Amino acid sequence: MSFNLKEDAKERIIIAAHRGECGGNIPCNTITAYEIAVSHGADMIEVDVSRSADGTLWILHPKMEPRHLNYLGPEGMTSIGQLTDEQIKRLRYVNYDRDFTQFPLCTFDEVLDRFKGRCYINVDKFWDNPKQIADSIKAHGMLDQIVVKSAPKADLFDIVEEYAPEVAFLPILKEEGNTHEELKRRNINYVGAEVVFADETTGVGTREFIDKLHADNKLVWVNAIIYNYKTQLAAGHSDDTSFTVNPDYGWGWLADRGYDIIQTDWTQAMAVYLKETGKRYRK
Repeated sequence: MSFNLKEDAKERIIIAAHRGECGGNIPCNTITAYEIAVSHGADMIEVDVSRSADGTLWILHPKMEPRHLNYLGPEGMTSIGQLTDEQIKRLRYVNYDRDFTQFPLCTFDEVLDRFKGRCYINVDKFWDNPKQIADSIKAHGMLDQIVVKSAPKADLFDIVEEYAPEVAFLPILKEEGNTHEELKRRNINYVGAEVVFADETTGVGTREFIDKLHADNKLVWVNAIIYNYKTQLAAGHSDDTSFTVNPDYGWGWLADRGYDIIQTDWTQAMAVYLKETGKRYRK
C-alpha cells in the first residue's frame, strides 16, 4: 500500500488522532489507544518519542513521566532517559484516576511494525533524536507514512534537511513571516503548515491564508485539541466546543473553513459527525 498525503487530502479530510484514542482505563500513547483510533476512523496517529539510557526509542511524551506513569524515581530522577530498557519494561501507565493499568510502554519500532501500511504516523519530538528516528523509519521502509512538524526555526529546518528530507514536513505557524518562501527553497518535503491562532480574523487564522497555501499546492493542518482552555489553538473551534456548544461550531467550522488535516482527541465522535454531515469527503 502506498501513501501520498496530498493526494489523500484531496479525497477527504485527514483525521489525526492525538496520542491515539484513550479514556477510562486505556491510557494515551499505547498500542491499544492507537488501535482504537485507527478502528474509529483515524487516518493518522500522533506519537511522542523519548529515548532510554540504553539508547532505545520509546513512546512517551517527554517530561510526562510523573503524570502518565506516577513515576518519581530515586533522588528526583523523573525521566525515562535515565532508565535502562529493563527498568522501563517494568513501568505501567496510570489511568484517569491515576491508578495503575496493565498497559506497558511500547517502543518506536513496535509502533512502526504494528502500523506499517495502515495509517500515517506523526512523529512528535523528532528533533530530539533525528538521526536515530530517521534511521528507524528508513529501516522499516516507511518514509511515505511519516509526518514531522517543528517550530519555524532555521536550526530545526536544518535537522529535517539533513536527516529526513523525504519525510512530509509541516512548520507550526502562529504568524506568517517568511517561512513559506524559505521552505520552498529548502531540500525538504514541505507539504503544508500547521496553524495555531486565537483569532480567526487575523494572520494564519484567516481564510486568505488557507487559500494562499492551497494555491501553492500546500496542505493546512488545524487542531481541535485543547491543552489549556486559556490558550485556544483554533479560536475556540475545538473538541470542547463541539460537545459543549455545537459540533457545527467546532468540527463543522474547521471542515467548512477548508482545513485538510484536523487533529482531535475524540476520533470516533468527529469521524461520525463529519460522515453524517457529508463533510468528510471532498465533493
